[in-house]
Amino acid sequence: MKENNKIPPATVKRLPLYLQCLEQLDDQTIGISSKKLAEIAKVNDAQVRRDLSYLGTLGTRGVGYDISTLRNQLQLELGLVEGWSAVIVGVGNLGSALAHYGGFQERGFGVVGLFDDDPKKINKQIAGLVVKPIADIKDVCDKYNVAIGIIATPGNVAQVIADQLIDCGVKSILNFAPVLLKNIPDIQIRSVDLSQELQILSYYLDRPVLKAVK
Repeated sequence: MKENNKIPPATVKRLPLYLQCLEQLDDQTIGISSKKLAEIAKVNDAQVRRDLSYLGTLGTRGVGYDISTLRNQLQLELGLVEGWSAVIVGVGNLGSALAHYGGFQERGFGVVGLFDDDPKKINKQIAGLVVKPIADIKDVCDKYNVAIGIIATPGNVAQVIADQLIDCGVKSILNFAPVLLKNIPDIQIRSVDLSQELQILSYYLDRPVLKAVK
């Protein structure tokens, strides 16, 4: 991925959302206005124009954005053109589901390795890959130049696994374990705690729905 430190982190978070919105449009649609894209993404149109301005001069006043050009630029900015290799550590119910998820490949991420420390799972085949012992992570990371590690282990071992992945040269970690990982310089860590997401939904269950402000 090309480095562009001028794009604010909040904008980077929204770029995949815009790409997803474009992919949902009818194949016959050629152009889209910032207002229409904002409606689909559920943000305001001024925000869309400001975010996309970081990608260069892509839109035309009164006409909007050429969808093909915008999609290509978003993919380029997000580093999806080159494609990245990833591994999944922990192949319980969640890890197995992630291994079967076809969306990774569609978006430029190839899962090249599955790992677990449970002898009953090692050597089993899941989604076309053979589960290997965690001790083999370095060999696979070196062979495929793995950039992304996906952790789907219990929380008590997640930090150890993260440290091991980093020692193998992995620069980005997507953590599904219910624990906060230590911040490491030059390492990108994103955590998805499903229980926390449910707790947030629980907060809103007995409250009136308010229009989201982003």
